[in-house]
Amino acid sequence: MLKDILHEKSSWEYLKSSPLPVAVYGTGNGADRVFEEFERLSVTVSAVIASDGFVRKRTFHGFEVKSVSALENELGDFTVALAFASHLPQVIDSIKSLSARHKVIMPSVPVYGDNIFNKDFLEKHFDEIEKAYGILADEKSKSVFENIIRFQITGELKYTFDCESGKDEAFSLLNLGEKESFLDLGAYRGDTIDEFLRYAGKYEKILALEPDCRTFKKLKAHCEGMKNCILLNNAVWSDDTVLSFHGNLGRGGNLGNGEKKIPCVSIDGLYEKYGKFTYINCDAEGAEKEMLKGAKAALSRVKPKLCIAAYHRSEDIFDLVNMINEINGSYKIYLRHHPHISFWDTNLYCI
Repeated sequence: MLKDILHEKSSWEYLKSSPLPVAVYGTGNGADRVFEEFERLSVTVSAVIASDGFVRKRTFHGFEVKSVSALENELGDFTVALAFASHLPQVIDSIKSLSARHKVIMPSVPVYGDNIFNKDFLEKHFDEIEKAYGILADEKSKSVFENIIRFQITGELKYTFDCESGKDEAFSLLNLGEKESFLDLGAYRGDTIDEFLRYAGKYEKILALEPDCRTFKKLKAHCEGMKNCILLNNAVWSDDTVLSFHGNLGRGGNLGNGEKKIPCVSIDGLYEKYGKFTYINCDAEGAEKEMLKGAKAALSRVKPKLCIAAYHRSEDIFDLVNMINEINGSYKIYLRHHPHISFWDTNLYCI
């Protein structure tokens, strides 16, 4: 299915041999990861740029941060190594406009974990990838799967643009009704609860988890007055335990070697305490695999509908598919990618 891609030039290979100066576009955590890999591969960087409206006097990795227009005036043409992600339509339109003027490559680095989805990674996990591809329930899912992997190897945004679809189509697969019991893992400020209500209307009960303390306060304010809605300041994990937590990162709060301690719960434990749930949404910032380890009883006995983020770690797009299938082989597993620069907002929808 994907062996031919091993003969294509990877994003890292292209940027190392670029005939034009390479400008890194972005100054966040993703750009830090890109610079780390550039240093390992001896890729030469000539400039760092940011959007015209976001430039201020500062440096990043030793480079003065310049606006896109300023570098265009200075160099004329250059190759862009895109190193940030966004779902905002105006930002996506801006990158498409930039792509019409310059070669734009987005080297893929994971949100969490150390494994970069490069050719070595593809070869190492080829059998697992092929297995997941064969499990997917429809041709559209397989097309999304292939396009996302091609994007991660080549850095060509055309592959993500070519496989986008809206949330309406994805949620039509789930076919949520008015008697759903909703378990929201990584509820943030309540946006996924709002999304659930938009498609389900009424509901039986809602249980929402958000581990970050400051975000949890905003979630409580957002859900004030909602009936049969329980909110927990917990993270999800494979079992009931206490782990350190990197907070104060907005949507990016994750379990790791932080100073804060947060109680973690398993889905099977939640089922025992609160009863069954018919629909689970999980955006657990890289803990999705651990979540599935602690959900074997629920997924095999109750078989709730699932919406699971599949983009935080390089392994997620195939690992999570294979794990769900091993736990309960009767699941129909669909993959959809929603508009986003990078392959973020790529989710598994399981029924």
